[in-house]
Amino acid sequence: MISSVINPHSPHFIRTTDLPEQLLSHEQQLTESREYVNGSNGHGPAHNLTPANSKTPPDWTIEDAIETYNIDRWGLGYFGINAKGNVTVSPLREQGATMDIMDVISDASEWGLRFPLVLRFQDLLRDRVVKLNQAFAENIKEQNYQGQYLGVFPIKVNQLREVVEEIEDAGRPFNYGLEAGSKPELFAALATHTNPDAIIICNGYKDTAFIRTALMGNRLGKKVIMIAEKVEEVKAIVEVARELGVKPLIGVRIRLAAKSTGIWSTSGGESAKFGLSTMDLVEAIDYLTKMDALESLQLVHFHIGSQVPDILSIKRAIREATRYYAKLLKMGLTSIKYLDVGGGLGIDYDGSRTSFHSSANYTMEEYAADTVYNIMDVCDEEGVPHPHIISESGRAIVAHHALLVVNVFGTIEKTKAEYDLTVKRTDHKWIKQLRDIEERIEINPREALHDTLQIKDESQNAFDLGILDLATKAKIETFYWHIVEEIVALFKRRAEDPNIEEEIPEEIADLTPHLADQYLCNFSVFQSLLDHWALGQIFPIMPIHRLDEQPTINGTLVDITCDSDGKVTKFADIRDVRTTLPLHPLKAGEAYYLGFFLTGAYQDIMGDLHNLFGRVNEAHVFLDPDEDSGFYIEETIPGNSIAQVLELTQYHQSELVRRMKVQFDDAIKSDRLRPNEAMRMLSEYEKGLQDHTYLTFNGKG
Repeated sequence: MISSVINPHSPHFIRTTDLPEQLLSHEQQLTESREYVNGSNGHGPAHNLTPANSKTPPDWTIEDAIETYNIDRWGLGYFGINAKGNVTVSPLREQGATMDIMDVISDASEWGLRFPLVLRFQDLLRDRVVKLNQAFAENIKEQNYQGQYLGVFPIKVNQLREVVEEIEDAGRPFNYGLEAGSKPELFAALATHTNPDAIIICNGYKDTAFIRTALMGNRLGKKVIMIAEKVEEVKAIVEVARELGVKPLIGVRIRLAAKSTGIWSTSGGESAKFGLSTMDLVEAIDYLTKMDALESLQLVHFHIGSQVPDILSIKRAIREATRYYAKLLKMGLTSIKYLDVGGGLGIDYDGSRTSFHSSANYTMEEYAADTVYNIMDVCDEEGVPHPHIISESGRAIVAHHALLVVNVFGTIEKTKAEYDLTVKRTDHKWIKQLRDIEERIEINPREALHDTLQIKDESQNAFDLGILDLATKAKIETFYWHIVEEIVALFKRRAEDPNIEEEIPEEIADLTPHLADQYLCNFSVFQSLLDHWALGQIFPIMPIHRLDEQPTINGTLVDITCDSDGKVTKFADIRDVRTTLPLHPLKAGEAYYLGFFLTGAYQDIMGDLHNLFGRVNEAHVFLDPDEDSGFYIEETIPGNSIAQVLELTQYHQSELVRRMKVQFDDAIKSDRLRPNEAMRMLSEYEKGLQDHTYLTFNGKG
């Protein structure tokens, strides 16, 4: 009898090292996660990121962690890692204090907030507003540009009141305004906007009520400019304004030939959803001339898409739009004072600084410089005045300020810690062949892989025909995964060996994602990371603690929804999209937290109610040098309760309780339940309706 001890590869083994009964208190978990130092991970080496058979694993440093997760590239100086191995945030970068994210989580837990949890760093939000306005101001001065910069924040990117109010307040010294694309957004913008020198831009299709509301703002002394998306809107604006006796401020969106690149490239071009063609523009001007209302035309606008990754696309669009502006002025439309370059200012989600759709090959400063230069260059060629520049940059303002923190509560592993597999003389021939293949992996690993795949396929066919028993199938699968991991590890060692420098074959590299452990995370992709699921948007994701330890697990992330799409299998990398994320092994009784960074744009507001997982808890964090920790939590916003999300789908709390009481009464009458027992259960049901929609362990999220 021949025996060997190997690591098993059961794809459905769920590790429960931190099930509720094994969890320590939340505060104790936080303390232990700070004090923990490198040590044994308790896992077998089969899915270890350290090369197999390595006698002396390399020393792990904080610099290694920074390089592994590229935090120094996508973090823009806002995020870093301290000596304790915890992620830090510096909302004002080098101009202000640094906070330990684990300290912020500890404070939030004292407020009673559970996970998942959004942390909003309001000072960081203000810093982004200041940086954008300063970038334009400096370039306008350096290039001797004759117009002003009067940016607006498009509130569709994040309509949350505290976010909009913080931006409006931070932008007051710069006359930074707001943009609304719907009637509800306009109602919010009018109430929030208090600076008469700042502009409100109204985009999107408009009905009479929308127009009347915008004109209300004009009557209040606000600069509300309505952007016409079609000729009929120009006519409607003029007609309603005359009915109310108000002079409207009108802009026209031009449908440019220039197109963007990236995920949202279809926003621009000649087949774009919004905007006037050149023919439409001429018709609109003819109408305004006929109605003696040319002086109402104040602005030329364009938009080629969100998150534009390539600066060349932006340059082309700006020059084309400026030609329109110049030609209109030469036609005598001297009332036009503004050129709105729309949104599109991208951010570097993956740190690669390339034209990849989740990156950007330019900085905010370069964007401002190129915008100012190209508008000025075309205007000087045409001999027309420089317009005031408006941009609608939203993502670049709000993305960095929000961090989603989730807790990991288990794993679905490919391997257990140890597994004793004995090969007997009576075992099936395929098991014996797999043992032989394992012994000659080093000689020809690719041949070993092909032979292993053949046996796996043949055994599956035999099982489908009913001629292979379950125990034999289990042994074959175990050997298969073991051999595959051995082969992958072998090629990785060869690729990392400077004396060999052998490339990993594509068929081998393709196996890597299948070997990854799945980390079970207490959140919903559909609620908190919708752009990843819908569009493949890459977000920076990493552990927020234990970074003084080497991550030894290749993992992917799955959420708690019942949908198989509720997972994250693409991760940021400076060279290519990662299919796995370096993670640490879970430890019994110790919490493990992951951070989803740069989620402040769109994700906060676009999440859906898949499985009725509602909004998550929030904490708004401010710097304060008078506090011992250097910060304080100014406000917390509880996430949705079960009752609240049910109300949104017409399940009213009182009616639910009434119906359950009827069922409990029937159970009492039929002697299935005793009266006291039934009433306790009904009370538990009613109390549960006030609970958080996400999972809770020992009273903590």
